[in-house]
Amino acid sequence: MLTSTTKAVILAGGRGTRMRRADPGAGIDAAQRSMADSGLKGMIPIGRPFLDYVISALADAGIGDVCLVIGPEHQRVRDYYGSEVELERVRAHFVVQAQPRGTADAVAAAESFADGEHVLMVNSDNYYPVHTLRALRELGTAGLAAFERDALVRLGNIDPDRVVTFSVVRIDEAGMLERIVEKPDAATVASLGPEIFVGMNSWSLPPEIYESCRSIQPSARGELELPDAVQHARDELGVSFRALRFRDGVLDLSSRRDIAAVADRLRDVVPRL
Repeated sequence: MLTSTTKAVILAGGRGTRMRRADPGAGIDAAQRSMADSGLKGMIPIGRPFLDYVISALADAGIGDVCLVIGPEHQRVRDYYGSEVELERVRAHFVVQAQPRGTADAVAAAESFADGEHVLMVNSDNYYPVHTLRALRELGTAGLAAFERDALVRLGNIDPDRVVTFSVVRIDEAGMLERIVEKPDAATVASLGPEIFVGMNSWSLPPEIYESCRSIQPSARGELELPDAVQHARDELGVSFRALRFRDGVLDLSSRRDIAAVADRLRDVVPRL
């Protein structure tokens, strides 16, 4: 019997390479610049730390336990969510990814938190629609949220030049994931039809994913990539991933130029943790 989950894993320990890059035209204040210099995107203040909005949306979707995967240098995240801010709707847990070895390695670090259950997994630098998160939570099986590319541009803060670099999702006639294609060429994109769906690293991950995370080899970038682990789980372990299609915007906080646009979109949102 399929059951909903109340657990979510948030990848909050990346290097933040793009966010660290100076951008005199970004129009950010001193506090935002200081946090951007650290690369800790989820803690960039836009009235409140951006992660407050992410976690509040998860709580709105029915999540009660969040596990923040952080690096050894990210004590600021542990201090803030561990003792500084009052949590009324969620419980915060922390695991440390010892080295930044990629998204699959970060997911594997949270295996004990999952404790054999399906869990949601999202990025700390993306703000997803609540109904998207709720649909993933209630899926009760392996799956991902696939976002229509034009809608991401129209309804989010992601411009056309950036969205064409995103991985595309190949979905079969039954609505199941076939493959995630990184850096697709023109022929691959053309084969997908009039609507192109991309991945935004929002998943319902099954217990089998941890075996797959341990089984894959580093990618050409030298990292253990979650899409490779998902493909391994599908092809080698027989796990089917349902692709939930959405025509929504997602707020993406990747670079300093994104900060003002994201703050403007969230100006009327009051996070409740």
